[in-house]
Amino acid sequence: MAKRALLTGVTGQDGAYLSEFLLSKGYEVFGVIRRSSHRGVEDHRLRWLGIAAKVRLLDGDLGDLSSLLRITQDVQPDEIYNLAAQSFVASSWRQPILTANITAVGVANMLEAARIAAPGARFYQASSSEMYGLIQQPMQNEKTPFYPRSPYAVAKLYGHWITVNYRESFGLHASSGILFNHESPLRGIEFVTRKVSDGVARIKLGKAKELRLGNIDAKRDWGHAKDYVRAMWMMLQQEKPDNYVVATGRTTTVRDMCRIAFTHAGLEMDEHVVIDPAFYRPTDVDVLLGDASKARATLGWAPKIGLEEMICEMVDADLKRVRTEPAI
Repeated sequence: MAKRALLTGVTGQDGAYLSEFLLSKGYEVFGVIRRSSHRGVEDHRLRWLGIAAKVRLLDGDLGDLSSLLRITQDVQPDEIYNLAAQSFVASSWRQPILTANITAVGVANMLEAARIAAPGARFYQASSSEMYGLIQQPMQNEKTPFYPRSPYAVAKLYGHWITVNYRESFGLHASSGILFNHESPLRGIEFVTRKVSDGVARIKLGKAKELRLGNIDAKRDWGHAKDYVRAMWMMLQQEKPDNYVVATGRTTTVRDMCRIAFTHAGLEMDEHVVIDPAFYRPTDVDVLLGDASKARATLGWAPKIGLEEMICEMVDADLKRVRTEPAI
């Protein structure tokens, strides 16, 4: 029989690409989706990949344990991927309680549902490089101390450690992937890489003249979401659960990432980028650089798509989107 996978955050960037990957492996894919008055809009990433009809969406919410128990009991998944979160760092200062309830306590709810209704299922928790925050080592690995610098990162740290605790307390096959920044044409428009690719497309097509950004000297370790969801699956194929850093080992400033995008479109970045203090964060993470040696050695994982290729793909996708936007 085909394996069954249950995904929270199924309509996000990672959920969509992971669904595509699992379907290619012959899985039945089930996704937890919040009740919304915008039904038919939220699955646009699944439709963009052409897989919406192949993923079964089930109403539930990370803040509602009863719905998670019901879904887990009904699906009886072989693998559970907890990808859902309030995942926009900037919003976590404006909505710290929501972020805590979903990004932190929501993980405990999903683990409880797994422990009670599907204790044999293998569990993946989406942890984040933002947990390192004010970095304690030049390169961050699984043993680097954490120093979160946003309500989002603090909430992710709870989710990370409660996953470890359930693994050690109840014997769940629960792994945590500490994923560094990963992007794609499916990235939300509020994230800086997609904000840049969309802005470049609009400037190129004459629909905008400038792109307003905050701290463009921050450095990040950027990879492609397609590579990173493959690492998630690899973790759950191991005999023993564990924590793994997933990263490229290359750090790039937002400024240089912007330059790649503008150059690809034949534009001069300095003519269009405006630094706007309104986009500065109360506390920022200056640099992140991941050491994925353990994932390479144990999982056999390595990224296949480079930064330049990824940014060019994103710009091309946004050029196509913006060209076909209806006139207002």
